[in-house]
Amino acid sequence: QVHLVESGGGLVQAGGSLRLSCAASGSGFSTNAMGWYRQAPGKQRELVAVATSGGSTNFADSVKGRFTISRANGKNRATLQMDSLKAEDTAVYYCYVDTVKVGDKNTYRTWGQGTQVTVSS
Repeated sequence: QVHLVESGGGLVQAGGSLRLSCAASGSGFSTNAMGWYRQAPGKQRELVAVATSGGSTNFADSVKGRFTISRANGKNRATLQMDSLKAEDTAVYYCYVDTVKVGDKNTYRTWGQGTQVTVSS
């Protein structure tokens, strides 16, 4: 079973920075993509950033040039560095990891508990 814990977030003024971390633990699986979605009040959940196990990254247009994502610790840990934050970045951020179990061809997605990011203008 995959256990995912995320940390970071909080309150920051516009123009400031925050860092989110996400760590996957457990046994009997390999990790593929790790990333974050966010959901603001009254809006749909949207993909913010993703990093594959092969090193590829992808970002929402709204955060390109401001957010970076990295993988570490045998690729079971991901970090989202958020710079030049704007009020519209305010949302609950959810980390996720896609895993493949040993001996299984299916991919499974596990979600973190979510963390609040609030940017004051």
